[in-house]
Amino acid sequence: MFARIANNYDLLNRTLSLGIDQRWRRALLKRAGDVREKTVVDSCCGTGDVSVQFAAAGARVLGVDFTPEMLVRADSKGLPRPGGTAHKRPTFAHGDALALPVKSDTADVCTVAFGIRNVADRRACLREMQRVVRPGGQVLVLEFTMPPGPILGRLYRFYFLRVLPNVGRLVSKDEDAYSYLPRTVMAWPSPAEFEREMQEVGLVDCGHRLLSRGIACLHWGRRAEGAEA
Repeated sequence: MFARIANNYDLLNRTLSLGIDQRWRRALLKRAGDVREKTVVDSCCGTGDVSVQFAAAGARVLGVDFTPEMLVRADSKGLPRPGGTAHKRPTFAHGDALALPVKSDTADVCTVAFGIRNVADRRACLREMQRVVRPGGQVLVLEFTMPPGPILGRLYRFYFLRVLPNVGRLVSKDEDAYSYLPRTVMAWPSPAEFEREMQEVGLVDCGHRLLSRGIACLHWGRRAEGAEA
């Protein structure tokens, strides 16, 4: 499915979120702090938006995704633009979020943005992210959630279940992809529940922040000092 929509993926993200998805990714980068000369692993990197953002901030970045067609888009996006700010080019690799092609204890930060919903076992994904970061390293997760409140929640559900799939279908020409998105988000745990899952796999100093009144949520945690991979 992701291979089928790779060519339209960025256009659909910008259209369906009205461009707000880029603001969410900037919040992820800000949470990571100063990443100059640090090593970042971007799991489920898709077309590379987060990877490129971290590279532009001075990090050494490895983006990993399961879909080769997404990586083709990411690799072209990773090239510094003529006349733009010089930055390290991200490296992209084909791989599974449940078995990242990265040695243990090698990254300062491991991120996943809008990808952990798609893995077969999200706790295993969190454990794998924890494995690749050094003790004290950050694990950052950016994911959709359902906004609270009767009015906003009702309006958003209408948009998410009725409008978004039809627009996605029209642009992508794919019958299933943008019906799949609401299904997975509706089945996603609440921010408090997912934060508990992060704690249960051993991450410490966990927290979360709702973005755009709860349309998305930024989660964070750290690998405990002295914890074994």
